This record gives sequence, C-alpha cells and structure tokens, in this order.
Amino acid sequence: MDIYTRLNSLNITLPEPYPPFGVYLSVKQSGNLLFTSGILPVSDGKQLYTGKIGGELTVEQGQEAAKVCVLNALSKIHAHTKNLNSVKSIVKMLAFVASAPGFNKQGLVMNAGSQLLIDIFDSPAGEHVRTAIGVNEIPHNAPVEIEMIVEV
Repeated sequence: MDIYTRLNSLNITLPEPYPPFGVYLSVKQSGNLLFTSGILPVSDGKQLYTGKIGGELTVEQGQEAAKVCVLNALSKIHAHTKNLNSVKSIVKMLAFVASAPGFNKQGLVMNAGSQLLIDIFDSPAGEHVRTAIGVNEIPHNAPVEIEMIVEV
C-alpha cells in the first residue's frame, strides 16, 4: 500500500520538519541506509512536552511524546527522500527516555512509537529492533528523544 494512503487512512498528517537545533544534519544517507539525528517531540517550533517520565509526566504522556518523535522522524526522512514509499524497512530505533528516579518502564513508553511505525509501514517493513534507555536529562528538557536507521 502507498504510505501516504496509509497515513491518510490512519488520520495522520506529517508535521513540517523542524530545523536542527545545532550544527548537524537531520538525516544522513550512507549507501541504502538513512540515519536520523536525535528527534524531539516538537510541533510548530514548540516542544510539546517537557520533564521526566514518572515525575512531571505520566507514561501516557511519554507515549504521546514518543509518537510525536516518530512522526517528526518520518517528516525529516520524507524531506530527505521526497517519497516515503522509498522506505523498504525501519531497521532500528534508539530511544532515550528522561526518567525520574526509580522509573523503569522505558520500554512501555517506547512501545507506542514502535507500534505507530508498524501501523504505518505494516509488517515486516515497520518491524524493527529497538533500544530504550532511561537517562537523567535530554536536551531542551525533552522527555523522549529518538534516532532511527531506515533502509531505502
């Protein structure tokens, strides 16, 4: 199925890609692999969530932030490729979850982002390996940051 038709059927509109916050590329291609920089939960130039999961934010808010990060990554991949239909496979997602002391449900937070990729790209293209790491701080006080490796 056409990815844009799939996005439409899921009532998903890709956001406009936000510019990098520093001196780096949002996406870099090496051969048939695309590597994204760290992606934050930003919309219309504003960060949607701040704080730590298990502290100021709930697991559910972390899951929403993870979904925003995934859609931002896809918008940056679309800007690079000009066509998300060129994506053959989501290879890997590396996720950082800003965690309050004692919070250990990073995987549960990131399941929402993983499921969104499977919903959009279907199986097996959307299935991926993933690492979810609890960290003390993420730039701009974001609760979630992801990187992706995508095969085109």
